[in-house]
Amino acid sequence: MRLITWNINSLRLRLPLLARLVEEHAPDIVCLQETKVPDNLFPEDAIRSLGFTHRVYRGMKGYNGVAILSRRPIQPLDHAPDWCGRTDSRHVACAIEADGGPVILHDFYVPAGGDEPDPALNDKYAHKLAFVDETTAWFRNHPPQRSILVGDLNIAPLENDVWSHKQLLGVISHTPPETTRLEAWCANGFVDVMRKTVPASEKLYTWWSYRNRDWKASNRGRRLDHVWMTPDLLPQYRGMQVLRDMRDWASPSDHVGVIADIDI
Repeated sequence: MRLITWNINSLRLRLPLLARLVEEHAPDIVCLQETKVPDNLFPEDAIRSLGFTHRVYRGMKGYNGVAILSRRPIQPLDHAPDWCGRTDSRHVACAIEADGGPVILHDFYVPAGGDEPDPALNDKYAHKLAFVDETTAWFRNHPPQRSILVGDLNIAPLENDVWSHKQLLGVISHTPPETTRLEAWCANGFVDVMRKTVPASEKLYTWWSYRNRDWKASNRGRRLDHVWMTPDLLPQYRGMQVLRDMRDWASPSDHVGVIADIDI
């Protein structure tokens, strides 16, 4: 099974890029974040034409939104809480039919957190920390098995997940209150499989700001997009790829896709 996770930054705007992604990399499942489309306007026909006959999504107008698109049969799941009680379309989950029993797939879009890394002064940062605290507690109380968690988690936890650990320690997405929380969340039953493929000693990014005119030359990236798996699936994990070339596509997202291949 080939799975791709991608913050598309507007599904309707970038439908042609999604079609190109599907044509070039033939995923069985695509997990999207920041779809920015309410459920009643979700482009069902266009998605079906790409071969994804099974879909589960949750969206709203103008921002947020998550979707799982699948060629395989899936069963939508709605057993997790409405995180922070906001009903803001940041999580969707399903069960994938597979040999050995279903595999649970979570697709998350964690709040970005704004600009000021002080929860007393910045409600967006306070919300982000509370969101990760709540997800961490939930997975602690519901230990995952045969599970995959992907998405734009908006945190680059390791030193080599950012272009400059020293300069970004005070910048939201790499502050210690965020990184320690994300590592605690992952430790509740998951393994960071991207770092099983690319060692933590090496730089690894999935996002480059629109503010950088030549993103490739400056290469001031961050790894904000993640793929986690439970240990019971690791023997079936076959590797991953960060699709850097997507950042050079016409009218790109500031995120690129991440492929994960797994035998299920």
